[in-house]
Amino acid sequence: MYLFTSESVSAGHPDKCADIIADSIVDRLLQLDPNAKVATEVFISGKHIIIGGEVKTSTAVDNAFYEECTQKALEKIGYPERGFKRGETFFPDEAEIEIYISKQSPDITMGVVKEGNEIGAGDQGMMFGYATCERDDYMPSAFAYAREIRDALYAYALEHPDTFGVDIKTEVVMDYGSKENFDSCRPEHIAKIIVAIPCISSVEPDEVEVRVKKIIKEEVQFEAGHFDADKTVFYINNTGRYVTHSSIADSGLTGRKVVCDTYGGYAPIGGGAQSSKDYSKVDRSALYAARWLAKHIVAAGLAKKALVQLSYVIAEPRPISVTVDTQQTALTDMKDEELSQMIADKFVLSPRWIMEKFALDKPGKENFLYAEVAAKGQIGYAEYPWEQLNELDWFKSLKQ
Repeated sequence: MYLFTSESVSAGHPDKCADIIADSIVDRLLQLDPNAKVATEVFISGKHIIIGGEVKTSTAVDNAFYEECTQKALEKIGYPERGFKRGETFFPDEAEIEIYISKQSPDITMGVVKEGNEIGAGDQGMMFGYATCERDDYMPSAFAYAREIRDALYAYALEHPDTFGVDIKTEVVMDYGSKENFDSCRPEHIAKIIVAIPCISSVEPDEVEVRVKKIIKEEVQFEAGHFDADKTVFYINNTGRYVTHSSIADSGLTGRKVVCDTYGGYAPIGGGAQSSKDYSKVDRSALYAARWLAKHIVAAGLAKKALVQLSYVIAEPRPISVTVDTQQTALTDMKDEELSQMIADKFVLSPRWIMEKFALDKPGKENFLYAEVAAKGQIGYAEYPWEQLNELDWFKSLKQ
């Protein structure tokens, strides 16, 4: 055996609620003012929701604006679930919301807003992009399956709020068989599946297990040979009871699920979270660009795996370093340092370049919504603009 584990959480998890509220604010402010600068953190504990941070926008907004964003976000997430009593789950009508929003520091603004319509990096830091040939979506297997199981259970909970709650966690243990298989992107089968899903008190634990297994078997599309229900070990609500949930049971904080948001532990994470921030913050925009680059490298057949690091200094538009690591899986004679330099020469990778490439200043139903990205995960879904392989010809040309 050679095991690797990844986990995921649903939109109803308190940390995700905080992310979704924060990104609902980002969505709305950018829709009102595409040049808005936003960094709003959210903390949830019990019935209390605290929103703090910095905003610079040409549109006048008041506390009622932030309260409305919060209420709509919670309702869309699925709170309250009608099968649960007060004290067992979060009821948005009981929310006590406190707002502590100030203006962005002029010392930051002067570095971000540059001459010639350029945008300087809103902070220093490094961001990582990753891709692997394990799956057609270039995502690592254990993590992708954890998300797909989560999505199936969350969809069921939304449809059956009289039985299941939306505060769900999933975990998948993938057996690669050997370290060589892991390095070569050859997963063998799922060894274990762990699920925590809230259920009303009148349903017995055995019945919960039967229902969860049925949902997984019927709704998740596993690749051939990866899943055998009779051989997979399940841990479902392993304490035996999971009724009280949401922020009533566990506090939530923006940016605390960065591993679940990105690569499930298969790759390093950068210096900061994505949720709550506008596109000038490279914690968000550069992560998207790095994933886009890594995905192109693997899709073009240059390597089986690719890890791309972009690093920035505040107020400077272009990254101060671009580094590619194909993790000894290169499929050409090109050295990683050569590929790194070619990418740095070809793509500007400034916040404005990334913003224009992926229309990050235009969140909306016709493009994407940051709140929906926060709910599902920052990368790995085909509909995201930064998942499009629209420079594949150039990357393939490097093989010649």
